[in-house]
Amino acid sequence: MPAPDQFIHPSAGANHPDVRTGKIGLLLVALGTPDAPTYGAVRRYLAEFLSDPRVIEVPKWLWWPILHGPILTFRSGRSAKAYARIWDEGLNQSPLLTITRDQAAAMQGRFGHDIVVRWAFRYGSTSIESQLDVLRDAGCDRILIAPLYPHYSATTTATVQDKVFDYLSAVRWQPAIRTLPPYFDNPVYIDTMADHISHALSALDWTPDALLASYHSIPEAYWHKGDPYPCHCRKTSRLLAENLKFDDGFLHTSFQSRVGPTKWVGPYTDHYAEMLVKDRGVRNLAVVAPAFSADCLETLEEIDMELRDSFLAAGGERFAYIPCLNASPHGVDMLADLIHNELRGWIA
Repeated sequence: MPAPDQFIHPSAGANHPDVRTGKIGLLLVALGTPDAPTYGAVRRYLAEFLSDPRVIEVPKWLWWPILHGPILTFRSGRSAKAYARIWDEGLNQSPLLTITRDQAAAMQGRFGHDIVVRWAFRYGSTSIESQLDVLRDAGCDRILIAPLYPHYSATTTATVQDKVFDYLSAVRWQPAIRTLPPYFDNPVYIDTMADHISHALSALDWTPDALLASYHSIPEAYWHKGDPYPCHCRKTSRLLAENLKFDDGFLHTSFQSRVGPTKWVGPYTDHYAEMLVKDRGVRNLAVVAPAFSADCLETLEEIDMELRDSFLAAGGERFAYIPCLNASPHGVDMLADLIHNELRGWIA
């Protein structure tokens, strides 16, 4: 073994690797979308999504035959039809893709040359790995990962961080990483959502009998294992009701998008809306989806189409869906404020 002084150390000369440094990166990450509202594209997307062990906590040997058999065979077609109902034919892309791009462009505009902003999807294209490569190649040696989920869940926030750190495990030259914490009870988020809801309700030419806050559900077993997501959702509802000074019983909380026979956290949005009509006499209903940062299949099709139809069919008279914050000026303000706070020490 040679003595230490016999090693050849890289210098600033020709042998030194060409590595850019000194930049700060921001990566916004949303769930994802198929590339097209077709059976094949949706099947590829669902196969990646439902293969994530954070999403489906079933042993692979048991789950994969079911997934690649009946699940993908039948669900892909149904989901493709649902995506077709909301697809932007002019841009030939899903609304979630459009909105996520707009959010990233808005963040770049807010931070200017201080940071390099990119966006990615956890599932489908554009991938987290590809955009981390872009940021590293741009000289970003400090990167903030911002999962666009106000409420923490292992099925959303954690799986984004899993993918980021899987990437880092294979990278020799690693950037410093920060992650945006969940912000379900952050006063900036609550104030922004409250103002957004207030303006939406005041713009109606009728008065709702109730407001339903619908959150994406998770299997109840995940909650019992320690996932705090349902608690985060209920706290958001409570803080919004307090902020808006709603009368008791005006704001209700429910959970949507359950799949399969497994028991999910409830009450279920579709059942609850029907109960509001039949048991509570609610005829005029407004619905908001506080857990979604951008409108997508679960809000545009599941709430604004399917839930609207079922509520009216059950005897309801008026229905309004309040859109997500999306890339609206107040939504961008809120997100920029949260991100700026996490960049303290990296930027002025």
